[in-house]
Amino acid sequence: MNYQEIIDKYYPIDNELKHILMVHSQQVTRKALDIVDRHPELKADRQFVEEASMLHDIGIFRCNAAGIQCFGTEPYICHGTIGANILRAEGFPRHARVCERHTGAGLSLQEIIQQNLPIPHHDLLPETVEEKIVCYADKFFSKTKLTQEKTLEQAIRSLAKFGEEGVARFVKWSEIFG
Repeated sequence: MNYQEIIDKYYPIDNELKHILMVHSQQVTRKALDIVDRHPELKADRQFVEEASMLHDIGIFRCNAAGIQCFGTEPYICHGTIGANILRAEGFPRHARVCERHTGAGLSLQEIIQQNLPIPHHDLLPETVEEKIVCYADKFFSKTKLTQEKTLEQAIRSLAKFGEEGVARFVKWSEIFG
């Protein structure tokens, strides 16, 4: 099964939610692949980055975020772990790691506990270069403003709600990927 078949399985109807998911995922994919192409020294797996970028938000449909046409029951912060569970069940454990580790600039166990987040209590920090690239690229695009790419400064400001640890990780990535 390829990434489009997985998306179609969980988003079988062409509606506004699927449109939002596809546009956002395509934007993230383009930026992530640009990073891969500009930085051959990173030796990132290009095909995997493409697939993982397209699937990183697969779990949003189960969340409650009316502004992006999500009418599920779970808090939006859970979309990464929901997506990870979906992809593990589909036999894609490596892609699942990208889902669960892309929120903010990743979340440490300490951040999860301090913020009392309703997600698993273990580090959810991007570890591989591919996980970091997808997480980084994602921060430049919002699902509520599909036509705009954030500047680096705007992306940093949007991360501040997750704490200074995430901002520091993101700034470090910007020095590597920028």
